[in-house]
Amino acid sequence: GNGTQDVFYNDESVLFVSTHQFPYYPGTGAADETGRNHAIGATINIPFPPHVGDKGYVDAFRQIVAPAARRFQPDLILLSAGFDAHWMDPLASEYVSIFGYAMLVRELMGLADELCHGRLVAALEGGYNLDVLAHAVLTTLRVLLDSPEGPSDPFGLPVYGQERDVSALLARIHRLHRLSSPPFYSLPS
Repeated sequence: GNGTQDVFYNDESVLFVSTHQFPYYPGTGAADETGRNHAIGATINIPFPPHVGDKGYVDAFRQIVAPAARRFQPDLILLSAGFDAHWMDPLASEYVSIFGYAMLVRELMGLADELCHGRLVAALEGGYNLDVLAHAVLTTLRVLLDSPEGPSDPFGLPVYGQERDVSALLARIHRLHRLSSPPFYSLPS
């Protein structure tokens, strides 16, 4: 994600949105990193604290990503499909499940259908637990192909504890990027 941000940080013709744990290596991706010069606002960072799971990520998509994309009106959506936010990943400390990733891909597909005639390209980007990675990629492909088999998630939901509330963070990012209507909905807890 940080390399992609660097490439497009001065380019107002590309809307770059990143969801990621923060602070984390390499130290970029703060909410106030929004682009430079004519591209201010074309970079949207959603820097989650540790222990954010399915609810927080889906809420971020619905409250930040979708309104920003609707305002931008893309011709194509590129998904950098990283799976290191999975709760079993050895490097990050997030609580996303494979089922959560499936929900996010479905949401993104709906947005691509709505805004750019379904033009969506996914590229594998990360994830460091190879068993999780295999099932997450399989699930992503099943969702993209509208397979009746559904998610392949033998790991289930996080076993570590409660997911952190990120509603204040999302409201702050919403204001920072002047998105059209205030966030007013979220997934039930």
